Amino acid sequence: MTYGKYPDLNLVKRILVIKMRHHGDVLLTSPLFSQLKKKLPYATIDAFIYRDTLPMLEGHPAISHYLLHDRGRGKNFFKKMAYEMALLRQIRASHYDLVLNLTEGDRGAIAARVARAPYRVGFDPKGSGLWGKRSMYTQVVKTCALPRHTVEKQLDVLRCIGIFPAPEERDLYLHIPKASEEKILTFLAQEGLHPGGYVVIHPVSRWRFKCISVKQMAEVLKGLHARNIPVILTAGHDAQENAMVQEILSLAPQVRAFNWAGKLTLKELAALINLSKALLSVDSVPLHIASATKTPLVALFGPTSELNWGPWMHPKARVVTNPFSCRPCFQDGCGGSKMSDCLFSISPKKILDALEDVLAI
Repeated sequence: MTYGKYPDLNLVKRILVIKMRHHGDVLLTSPLFSQLKKKLPYATIDAFIYRDTLPMLEGHPAISHYLLHDRGRGKNFFKKMAYEMALLRQIRASHYDLVLNLTEGDRGAIAARVARAPYRVGFDPKGSGLWGKRSMYTQVVKTCALPRHTVEKQLDVLRCIGIFPAPEERDLYLHIPKASEEKILTFLAQEGLHPGGYVVIHPVSRWRFKCISVKQMAEVLKGLHARNIPVILTAGHDAQENAMVQEILSLAPQVRAFNWAGKLTLKELAALINLSKALLSVDSVPLHIASATKTPLVALFGPTSELNWGPWMHPKARVVTNPFSCRPCFQDGCGGSKMSDCLFSISPKKILDALEDVLAI
């Protein structure tokens, strides 16, 4: 160990990085993998993530193997436990020298401890979670009480082991396969569209309290139609998200808008955003994709914080909010109502002005 109690990285040959979170969270870990590989070019780096988040890191040149957790794996308690134990045995058998747990939950801490790696790094649990959780780590990362972007928070894990990325080394990485791009080009041609000739709008989130109203979004569509800008609306495969997109379109029947909700894989969505004129998105994974591809971006934020989750290293991005004294409140809508007045009170004109601003850059 040296000053700062940094581990001797010369002894590290096998590394496991754990991030058991949602898609956007996983994409925001990409700079960490890049910097690990740059510092330790001969080390093998594996990622332990949920299976459905694989597209966010798949193709990253720094990652050797993916250990995938299938969170939808059965409801039978005993089968689920057998599955969890099999994953832990696989981790133990891999003989990692360094484990970095980027997740605050207990699963990652247990995996780090089971690995028996000489160096195990994780965030300070501050008394939450399993009893003795702090002792599962050899290095504990202190968390900042003030707002801090998630990318920087995760890079703090590297700083605690003596790796300090320069500002220009913290950018996101997202691999878009050629096949995904070619598929999107085919879809665009079928709709009479061309690259750079349309705006993507992602108006939905699994958490409705992050969204503006369907009426507001319909007015934005009408504004873009008046500017002769075609729109492609996207969403995941969730039935409620798709219904919301349908409702938006029903309120703007005359606009030139295409409903691609539920029709794309994550890699295809990334290709669509990369080829677009601009993206308008709520606080959801597409905004992070746009940060990676540097697509002009307008991101809508309400109860969540753009300081934690906003566009990253993206000069062609704008955040639209209302300066309410209560935001960010981190609540699921005003008073837990699932609806957020700080978002519902944003004028469509304000959103359109922001779009015009990023398109003019």
